[in-house]
Amino acid sequence: MGIGRFVYTPILPFMTEGVPLSPAQGGLIASANFLGYLIGALLATLPGLPGQQRTWLVGALGASVVTSLAMGVAGDLATFALLRFASGLASAFAFVFAAALVLDRLARLGRPGLSAVHFAGVGLGIALSAVMVAGLAAAGSGWRGLWLASGGLTLLLTVAVIRLLGTTPPPDGPAPAPAAAPARLSGRVIRLVVAYGLYGLGYVVTATFVSVIARSDPALAPVEALVWLVVGLSAAPSILIWNTVAGRIGAARAFALAAALEAVGVVLSVTSGSALGLLAAAALLGGTFVGITALGFVEARRLAGGDPRRLLAAMTASFGLGQMLGPSLAGFGAAATGSFLLPSLAAAACLLLSGALMLWPARPEGTA
Repeated sequence: MGIGRFVYTPILPFMTEGVPLSPAQGGLIASANFLGYLIGALLATLPGLPGQQRTWLVGALGASVVTSLAMGVAGDLATFALLRFASGLASAFAFVFAAALVLDRLARLGRPGLSAVHFAGVGLGIALSAVMVAGLAAAGSGWRGLWLASGGLTLLLTVAVIRLLGTTPPPDGPAPAPAAAPARLSGRVIRLVVAYGLYGLGYVVTATFVSVIARSDPALAPVEALVWLVVGLSAAPSILIWNTVAGRIGAARAFALAAALEAVGVVLSVTSGSALGLLAAAALLGGTFVGITALGFVEARRLAGGDPRRLLAAMTASFGLGQMLGPSLAGFGAAATGSFLLPSLAAAACLLLSGALMLWPARPEGTA
């Protein structure tokens, strides 16, 4: 998933120059991917899907391979958008069913804390793709070669996943408890859903265009290859770090703190003007965006009290809408103003508002 969903970011500068693509077109392609992810996440969580979770996971990984390879031979905006939409669908199914398989097995083994290792895979995939793109670009590869290599690397990892999954059933363990009643609608629940959507809108601008930002400034261009690597390496341990923070101050406060730090990184990415500042922005982005996702789900489970699936579905829809709108709005904003300054400042404001909503004091029990 770290490759299939996010490798578009380091390849985008090469496509911008080689296809070529405008910022607005680049944003539309990214939005198509996030629309696919939104629809895929909602479909994958529907009850009663036929077939086994393992089959869905392997199929999703195979689709990610195919769509990445196809990007290397496509040549027009509509095809790019369609392929990235399909890739978003595949990424969502891979995320949902990989998490279901891994977390269920960890729960049965009584080792749920190891979930942080599983989710570190997204950051490691981002870092691995950054190394691959930098190496091939240094060897003279163009954007088509980078996409073909991404598909090849995803294929190798898919083979490894299939072997690691094996065919044995999950070990015996306690049966899951029967589902309780879904979460009731309250002001706290509504604020969480809105905050999650604002977070999706706020993080995605830098997550999509940070490599383009680096290439657009001669002072930043020397660290372009490092930016996405720093994002990935910072993301890998972030769940473990933010779970620890949440254990001390609560998930809602940890969410707000992470959103504020990410807002600082978003502003730094367009105002520092230095390589060190951009690398700091990349570290703040990577160190928070996966962690915030997890913290939002932790808070949802706490507020739900019983069955959190409806609340998680609402949060997924809100988040997906935010991250779908973000790249397009930022791309058109950059095309209109000549830089990503205004779109990034707006994204930072969304992150701060998201954190503020999480800190909004709860009303006494029995009120909205």
